[in-house]
Order: sequence, then C-alpha cells, then structure tokens
Amino acid sequence: MSPTNGDIGHFDRIAWLYDYFSPDSDYDILREGLQQAERPIERIADVAGGTGRAVRAFDVDERFVVDASSGMLAQAHARGLDCVRGDATRLPLDAESVDAVVISDALHHIGDAKATLSEVERVLRPGGVVIIREFNPATVRGRLLVRGEHLLGMRSSFFTPDELARILHAADLVPRVRGRGFDYTVAGIKRTSGTT
Repeated sequence: MSPTNGDIGHFDRIAWLYDYFSPDSDYDILREGLQQAERPIERIADVAGGTGRAVRAFDVDERFVVDASSGMLAQAHARGLDCVRGDATRLPLDAESVDAVVISDALHHIGDAKATLSEVERVLRPGGVVIIREFNPATVRGRLLVRGEHLLGMRSSFFTPDELARILHAADLVPRVRGRGFDYTVAGIKRTSGTT
C-alpha cells in the first residue's frame, strides 16, 4: 500500500486480526494467472501483499512480500515469509528483477494505480506476469463494498475489469481479463523484445 493514501494506519491496527476475517485467496485462479507468463517463474513479489496470503499459493524458489504496513509485514514474517517494506508506487526492487508480481485484493488501496503498474512493468523480467485480483465496482456487491470501505474511512479506488485492462495496456503490459463478475482477475504480461 502506498504511504500517501491513508489506508496504512488502518492495516497496521488490524494486522493481527487480518487473516481471521479476510477470505482466502483463490489459489487456483492465482496459479492459472501465473501460467500466463512467458518465462520460467523463480522469483515472485507479492506487492501490497499484507500478511502474504496470496504468495503462499506458489511453490517457487523465492517469494516475498512488499508492503508499506509494518504491522502486516510482521504477520507475514511470522508466517515464514521474506518481507520488504516499501511503497508500491516506488518499489524498492531492481529493474527486471522478478518473474511475477501478485497484487491480490490490494490495488484499490494504493493511491496511484498507474504509478504502481508502471513500477511493476519496470521490475518484471521480459515475459513475466503480474496477476491482479480485484473487485468490480459495477456490480451490486461491488457498489456495497465501495460504500463499506469508504464508511470505514478508507480511500479505496476500484476499477472495472476494462478500466484495469486499459491501465495495464498504458503501462506497456499485455492485459488478459478472466471474469467480469464481483471478483475478477487480470493478468498483464511484459513483452519480450521483438514482440508487440
């Protein structure tokens, strides 16, 4: 989560309870998204990953959580995950240093989705993939979720699948949308040199 959006304090306060009240990540869908990559996957970053629920789905050589909330990172670390404290809009990772990025139930909490996805494109290796799980504000349940999070004082900004696909495309990532209901997944593949 980005330090500029105000949601970090909320997550620091609830970090110790987060896994008890949050739904499990849909591991099959996350793994399916990973299969969109055009390269072997050895290193995965769970960006705005909180307690690391999403990255636990993957059995790879190296997996780690990047988050701005120290409380959430403490919970991820307690579960045996490597952690990096950092802002999603200025990732503390080298260029072309990861094969995949997961952003699960988190992009709407980041203050600047465009900057975040530009950073994701920067840190992905060619042929790598970002897998984004989000909630569609154009659905009835989505509208209720938006209202609920705003009532809690969060500054959440949700995107429809088509809006998110456009943002990925603008970040020079090739979008692939899976599902358009309340919860949906969009994968974004970083082009390899010579492909369009």
